[in-house]
Amino acid sequence: MLQIKNLKKHFEDYLATDDISFEAKEGEFVTLLGPSGCGKTTLLKMIGGFHKPDSGEIWINNERVDHLRPENRSTAMCFQSYALFPHLSVSHNICFGLAQKKLAANLQKDYLAEALLQVGLVPHKDKLPSQLSGGQQQRVALARAMVMRPDVILFDEPLSNLDAKLRESVRFEIKSLQKKHKLTTVYVTHDQAEALAMSDKIIVLNAGRIEQEGSPESIYYRPKNRFVADFIGAANIHKAKVTKLEQAHHYQVSCELGDLIVESEEPPVSDYVYICWRPESAYRAQGEVENTFNIKVENLAFLGNVTDLFGRTLAMNDGESVRIQLDKLLHTQVGKSESFVIPKNAIRFLEEVDE
Repeated sequence: MLQIKNLKKHFEDYLATDDISFEAKEGEFVTLLGPSGCGKTTLLKMIGGFHKPDSGEIWINNERVDHLRPENRSTAMCFQSYALFPHLSVSHNICFGLAQKKLAANLQKDYLAEALLQVGLVPHKDKLPSQLSGGQQQRVALARAMVMRPDVILFDEPLSNLDAKLRESVRFEIKSLQKKHKLTTVYVTHDQAEALAMSDKIIVLNAGRIEQEGSPESIYYRPKNRFVADFIGAANIHKAKVTKLEQAHHYQVSCELGDLIVESEEPPVSDYVYICWRPESAYRAQGEVENTFNIKVENLAFLGNVTDLFGRTLAMNDGESVRIQLDKLLHTQVGKSESFVIPKNAIRFLEEVDE
């Protein structure tokens, strides 16, 4: 188990991480997600021992390790650049750390055979990195980390150098190996699709602080604020005035879309809050239905499995932009007015309006 307690790190006047605490259970896949400069890589390097925290504690299996050098921690890191030795074969790259630790030759051989089998590189064991594809090189880097039998394995944006199709393939390879071997994993990315597809838990970072942590489903469907809602997937966000209704857990909100009914077990924090809903939640109105709103179509983008519709609310002051994602082609055209419905349980209350 990995425990992070109140980690802070400055680089001169820049505060990279600000009092961050979280934990990863044994065998859990935890993703640090956020924009560039949010502190996720700094945090990963502190766990690995490459940066020393200004304050706070790092514990692995109930042993404090933040005072230990990287080679003395039970961690292994997969770097963004793979960091393979170009003059060494796949086998020698994988065994490099074992040789540095002076592990017995017969154990090195056994560990290597198992690692090659795990990542499907047995036919390529004598090749140089230059003779491998990007995906194969990533698997070498993964095998080199796994062969050390670490308690915690760390990934620093390992798929960012791969093309989209290969990235998806390697993503599932990593997840499959992680689950099979119950590797406690901390994974850094700014790619929301990677985070949603791979994680047991996502920690959303912004400006060195944790905005929200939870399962992929809770982060996506129950964001706590505008930053999380907008960063994870697409979201329509509006200012709204809230009125409590007599029916339990029901509210009326007045916003740019008109008057809508919201069903929410979590009450709003104020009478004036931001609300959000996902583009795929809306559907085309058929007759008079609760929570119907109208928009003027501004653009259509056919993406194969879905169609993205971009429109604007019909208001005096040019309205607000709205994005709707449909699972079938909508027969409409730019400039036309269309009616849609938002289910009352698809609307989420966010933070208070601060104006």
